[in-house]
Amino acid sequence: MIAETVCSAVAAGGLGIAVVTAYRKRYLAAARIAAYALVPLGLVMTGVVQWAADTAFSPTAWAGVVVLGAAWGLFATTRMIERRRGGTRAERKAARSAQPDAVAPTATAPSLGPGTRQAGRPTAAPRAEASDDFSDIEAILKKHGI
Repeated sequence: MIAETVCSAVAAGGLGIAVVTAYRKRYLAAARIAAYALVPLGLVMTGVVQWAADTAFSPTAWAGVVVLGAAWGLFATTRMIERRRGGTRAERKAARSAQPDAVAPTATAPSLGPGTRQAGRPTAAPRAEASDDFSDIEAILKKHGI
């Protein structure tokens, strides 16, 4: 009962401020103030304020909030543990039972195993001495007086 009275008074005061603002030829601001002032009145008329008051002072409603919080906490904890382990139990069991294939799925020929190397692989050219690399840099620095 008190909440409805307060919301109605806030709406009336806000509409009064909107009228004064419109009198000063600031119509856009007046319309915005009127819109904000009508929100509490609409909440009272739809019954949201009464529902919120009934919920706020109801021990059963707060027990329900606690139960929902516990359910959410359990759900979040199990998801976190599942992500750490790497999937669901069925997925882990399937991954353990799967044998590595001898052929890659997109390969055209069977692989020869992990111990073989390709013979046609180019070898790296021997590196020049480090002094040769820095001689160019030294020349550039001397040129600029550094």
